[in-house]
Amino acid sequence: MMRKDETMGAGAMGHMETSLFEQCGYSREAIQARLERNWTEMFEGPDKIYWENDEGLGYVMDTGNHDVRTEGMSYAMMIAVQYGRKDVFDKLWGWVMKYMFMTEGLHQGYFAWSVDLSGVPNADGPAPDGEEYFAMALFLASGRWGDGEGVYEYSRHARSILHTCVHRGEDGEGYPMWNPENHLIKFIPETEWTDPSYHLPHFYEVFAQRADEADRPFWREAAAASRRYLVTACHPETGMNPEYSNYDGTPHVDERDH
Repeated sequence: MMRKDETMGAGAMGHMETSLFEQCGYSREAIQARLERNWTEMFEGPDKIYWENDEGLGYVMDTGNHDVRTEGMSYAMMIAVQYGRKDVFDKLWGWVMKYMFMTEGLHQGYFAWSVDLSGVPNADGPAPDGEEYFAMALFLASGRWGDGEGVYEYSRHARSILHTCVHRGEDGEGYPMWNPENHLIKFIPETEWTDPSYHLPHFYEVFAQRADEADRPFWREAAAASRRYLVTACHPETGMNPEYSNYDGTPHVDERDH
């Protein structure tokens, strides 16, 4: 739990009543300093990965590929909301909606997974980890700051993303991001296999409380299905999992020899 009467300064995260780091012997001052350093290194320092354009919108760059990706943007939004930085969160989400959201075509309602720094899409398809992290970050933002208007009506956009993930393709065009029969997330909507790193049953528990009411049973099933799947996908001794996986947890080897 966070104490609302304490602030984080640069990080705005607050001290925790019971911190695991404190239990491991770190002082609150050391924890505070580390949190502030982490934010500075990622968002403000000389080696930062966060940038703002002339419109005042923000993005994080994949420095290995010199592009902007939905996984990076959604992770950055998660960081921003946990640090209490609404200004950065809104700049990131504004960039996502302007340059990544697809309004037509086979993947209408999803987000292009790779976009050039200028905002021109490099891809015409999504990567599901981006969508699920966007939805979770938006629900957290709604809970922390309340909903705004338009693009910043956080919870409405989160529900819309999840509705698309479940129902896309029911009209004959496109594909859902979760298999409707086994409730497992796909690697990409067109495939019928998965990626263990995409499975976030703790997110799905939140979706089961906050998504469209009609879809809440689906998300409860998805949470249970992912927990069962992870047991089969992770090695019983090492805990490691395949990079890609079939629904039964066995490795999926594709044409690129993954």
